[in-house]
Amino acid sequence: MTRPTWVPAGTDLDKPNAARVYDYYLGGSHNFEVDREMARKAMALWPELPSIMRANRAFLRRAVQYAAERGVTRFLDIGSGIPTFGAVHEIAREAAPDARVVYVDRDPVAVAHSRLLLEDDPLSQVVEADLRDPEGLLAEPAVQALLRPGLPVAVLLVAVLHFVTDAEEPERLVAAVRDALPPGSLLVLSHAGLEGRPDQAGPHQDLYARTPTPLTMRTRERITDFFAGFDLVEPGVVYLPEWHPDNPASVGPHPERLTGMAGVGLRS
Repeated sequence: MTRPTWVPAGTDLDKPNAARVYDYYLGGSHNFEVDREMARKAMALWPELPSIMRANRAFLRRAVQYAAERGVTRFLDIGSGIPTFGAVHEIAREAAPDARVVYVDRDPVAVAHSRLLLEDDPLSQVVEADLRDPEGLLAEPAVQALLRPGLPVAVLLVAVLHFVTDAEEPERLVAAVRDALPPGSLLVLSHAGLEGRPDQAGPHQDLYARTPTPLTMRTRERITDFFAGFDLVEPGVVYLPEWHPDNPASVGPHPERLTGMAGVGLRS
């Protein structure tokens, strides 16, 4: 096949990639048949997966708009995947044209794609780093430059922490990032929840247990604990469609079926 211009040289196009699979769920074009096949297998087990992923992306959009409209011009997107199809820099610059974004991912394939896509954007940078090594992540020059002026930063941990196991101490990792943030910063977080679809929680975690990225779904209480040291923005930790919906009708009668939970916290 002809290699598209957004694909870095040396990329293995015969293996599915999680970031490209996510792009497929969102209806994007930065994916290949091998990625679509993996997504179809997952959807055979849980047909609502695309709706869940899109609800997660919609929460990201609303939270970034919330931050930008309140004067935040610096964004640290940890676990960013490939910044396509409504990326943070595009959303933020609708309200703040000078918004700076640092995208962070541990997946070298996603990082390579991202660097090629953003090579002509001087206000966006891409870093290969891992939340499980917060000291190393925070020591990256691009991240230090984002934090150094002491201006509020919106840190995005969107659909990331459920890929961190309890043994890896996710609360400690979030606290390390929190302690590096200037006052007035925001934590934007979404996470796979246990309560919404208990019938799917076990099989879905079993599916991911057979991959390099096992999934740990958590309760609302555990997810709320990640906001220690932040003041939760109303309405607190809720199902994805319930956080600052564009209109009440968009929430739908059963927001719990989308399983994900989300919230935003303010660092005082």
